[in-house]
Amino acid sequence: MNERQARHEIVSVAHRLYDSGLVVATDGNISIRLASGRFLFTPAGRCKGDLVEDELLVCDRGGHLETDGRLTSEAPMHFEAYRIRPDVNAVIHAHPPYTVALSLAGVSLEADLLPEMVMTLGRVPTAPFAAPSSAEGAEAIKGLIDGHDAVILDRHGALTAGETLIEAHHRLERLEFCAKVTFIARLIGEPMRLTDEQIERLRTTVIG
Repeated sequence: MNERQARHEIVSVAHRLYDSGLVVATDGNISIRLASGRFLFTPAGRCKGDLVEDELLVCDRGGHLETDGRLTSEAPMHFEAYRIRPDVNAVIHAHPPYTVALSLAGVSLEADLLPEMVMTLGRVPTAPFAAPSSAEGAEAIKGLIDGHDAVILDRHGALTAGETLIEAHHRLERLEFCAKVTFIARLIGEPMRLTDEQIERLRTTVIG
């Protein structure tokens, strides 16, 4: 993706994340791998609801900035996803509240409960606890991101990856939807898992 288009997409998705409550205040970060091999990041300390294109930061694989600004402290986690997944061109880290709430309660989203989960995300693992804004985040996702497009960050948030930013955003929205439905279901009773036969049928169905 060229830089101009990437800037527009990041700001558009950043505003949608903020408006939908998937990030608050200055939380969260977004990045895109550019066609040049460089990376475009949201800056540290900025509300995603107010972000403008000129504020985005370009850096190399080592995190060295080409312009003035402060790179997010979560950048190592993004770079780890790009390093392990050459198919990934966009990464979102956000704080979806229902997803975080389930991690606080120790409720896993690896169970086969919802058709949408099976068909789009699969079982979403929870990474070991890592202090936010530290290099621990990259280490925590290292053994998980290779086989999953979404990872829950224990007591912190979620990371989703995609071939495009729109794909990464859709995965984040689906993750939070599944977390919310699971949360509500557990208030009513014990959620019933899909059967093996149902799961097999779902895996051969294309979602619309």
